[in-house]
Amino acid sequence: MEAPQYIGKEEVPSTLLRPGIDDPDSMRGKFEHMIRGVQTQVVAAIEEVDGCTFRQDAWTRPSGGGGITRVLQEGNVWEKAGVAVSVVYGTMPAESYRVAVGKDVPFEKDDRVPFFAAGVSSVMHPWNPHCPTMHFNYRYFETEEWKGIPGQWWFGGGTDITPSYIDEEDMRHFHGTYKAVCDRHDPTWYDKMKTNCDDYFQIPHRGETRGMGGIFFDDLNDRDQDAIFAFSSDCAANIVESYVPIVKKHKNDPYSARQKEWQQVRRGRYVEFNLVYDRGTIFGLKTGGRIESILMSMPLTASWRYDYQPEAQSTEAKFLDAVKNAHKQRWV
Repeated sequence: MEAPQYIGKEEVPSTLLRPGIDDPDSMRGKFEHMIRGVQTQVVAAIEEVDGCTFRQDAWTRPSGGGGITRVLQEGNVWEKAGVAVSVVYGTMPAESYRVAVGKDVPFEKDDRVPFFAAGVSSVMHPWNPHCPTMHFNYRYFETEEWKGIPGQWWFGGGTDITPSYIDEEDMRHFHGTYKAVCDRHDPTWYDKMKTNCDDYFQIPHRGETRGMGGIFFDDLNDRDQDAIFAFSSDCAANIVESYVPIVKKHKNDPYSARQKEWQQVRRGRYVEFNLVYDRGTIFGLKTGGRIESILMSMPLTASWRYDYQPEAQSTEAKFLDAVKNAHKQRWV
């Protein structure tokens, strides 16, 4: 794929779809409209709490698509907060496509399948160790007809929370918000998606999860397309409600040097997962995405202290036990 072209801070195109090619009333158009609205809503809510403003960068590709990245750095409440939208056209290796569709598709070694991907993603890293990091991503993926196989489509995404300390009331609020969303669309989904989240955000080499989970779904196409779009939209519309009240509650909490050190150690775990295991990061790097937007999720600061062991029975040790047994944690 060709390199993205930076177009500045203010020149944001009204749409990232390809003029005359992509129908704005199609799912591609509806999903782009939704994720751009989510970006605006979340940025406004964070700016209201923080008192600082986001920097905005936009980029496009000559063949169509592009993205808008908004980042707040060294604010009053957040060390770093970013919300990025991307609409990308490209090609994927045929082997990856064969695995994705679950069919024994004949292909040549260098065959590539045309695809469309759109998504909104975000990571919020507060200064205060008592305020959790939060991540969300909602995406839509299509392939075009290829070798007689009709185009395929999938939805994916989720919202998850990564505290450094466990406040059970906060966890009930966060998970309860997303259980209510799931229950509006399919009462079986919360338990499934909570489990999916715990499975996905595993750091195998540590034997831990990255945080306290949330919901996660991938390759979702088992029902009407508009029904899944409605669910994705509902999830995204509740990001602010699930997270911002928790930050407001704790942003002025006092904390010690030890608590700040523990937060930095946990941020190191966050980096390890994102760089080694996160499929979104890997996909962006392999498809020639804008590197600043892909690595927006990295915190400004993190720590890798050698053989760091929290004191027995401390709040840090209890947190470590929780992330080593994430599937046992039931908040709602």
